[in-house]
Amino acid sequence: MTLRIGCTADDFTGGTDVAAAFRRAGLRTALVFGAPYDTTALPADCDAAVVALKSRSTPVDEAVADSLAAQRWLWSKGAAQVYFKYCSTFDSTPRGNIGPVTDALMDAAGAAVTLHCPASPPNGRTVYQGHLFVHDQLLSDSPLRHHPLNPMTDSALVRLLSAQTRHPVGLVDWATVRRGVEAVRDALTAHQQSGVRHVVADALTDEDLAVLGAAALELPVVAGAAGLAEGLGHAYPASGPAAAEPWPRDGRAAVLAGSCSARTLEQIAQFYAAGLPSLHLDVLAAATGRDVVGEALAWYDEQDPDLPVLIYASASPEELAAVQAQLGVTEAAAQVEELLGALASRLVGRGVRRLLVAGGETSGAVTTALGIRAVLVGEEADPGVPWTYATTEHGDLALMLKSGNFGAPDLFTRALHTVVEETK
Repeated sequence: MTLRIGCTADDFTGGTDVAAAFRRAGLRTALVFGAPYDTTALPADCDAAVVALKSRSTPVDEAVADSLAAQRWLWSKGAAQVYFKYCSTFDSTPRGNIGPVTDALMDAAGAAVTLHCPASPPNGRTVYQGHLFVHDQLLSDSPLRHHPLNPMTDSALVRLLSAQTRHPVGLVDWATVRRGVEAVRDALTAHQQSGVRHVVADALTDEDLAVLGAAALELPVVAGAAGLAEGLGHAYPASGPAAAEPWPRDGRAAVLAGSCSARTLEQIAQFYAAGLPSLHLDVLAAATGRDVVGEALAWYDEQDPDLPVLIYASASPEELAAVQAQLGVTEAAAQVEELLGALASRLVGRGVRRLLVAGGETSGAVTTALGIRAVLVGEEADPGVPWTYATTEHGDLALMLKSGNFGAPDLFTRALHTVVEETK
């Protein structure tokens, strides 16, 4: 079967999110972690392949180079269209990386115009009159504005994107979207003829995203969050059901959390309130050389093997600010990634076979530490949060990579309880 669509995502949980979206649209989907090698293989009969990079907050030149390499690899696998997936909160700075990466992908593809939409209605992200909303609040007024690396203090997407590209940016408003596919195509053509290269589109519902996806089907490069990717996936002819992989039938379950998002903090609190084993990592102590990983493993060895455990470095905004004040933003993040990556490798070596990871950077550290290059995407526990399946040197692994702000408050307990019950 020929690969139908390729995707480059700007972080690992974003890659998981968009891979789940393609799967919901009926496409058998593989997820590749990091820039692929020429020899990187895909699972058989994939309709879609997602390359998950760590390009959201890296230097612009590095983000562009990695994205172009992923695009070339996807082309080599047969993908005629490439989707650039970024966060539904449009996490970026005035320098990028959304604008520069999109421009580079378009230049390489010879594309004259592209469509952008970060809307994700199931997760409360919508776009109206070019402004990004989180539920009933502008992004800039919502709790999600407090991104630790890219604080989002503006909600006007045309203005945000215009600061990141030398090309004109336009808008397809909701009234046009509601008129249907042909109206959106006509608007894209009119923008292209007037010299506009980047077109932001409004979307309030999944139906709006289906319209946008159908209108963008012939564009060589499309950009946005997972919602538009699903709309685009539905525009491709169905190829049959995307069967889930079986759970590993033995082993323990664990959560590793590094995200400091409000939703992840809720999930941690719910897990703790359920009376399940929880351990908070002391990042400052680790920075002094204390063996925090060894202490965590000793704690883990004392827990009931029939219960899932949670080990986390997540912190409230005030606690995070205190750590960053002492270590610096970059060093604080590096410490968390190093701790949780090391723990993931050691826990899987100790028999963990169901691992839930919260946070994009944390997910990157974990998959790198485990040497996981590609997974097959399975069923979702919550919108944008699927289980994936991989083989490690220690055996089969069910792996869930959760974006910080995704999932219901009870996700940790519910997802791992389901897995534990299915193995009994």
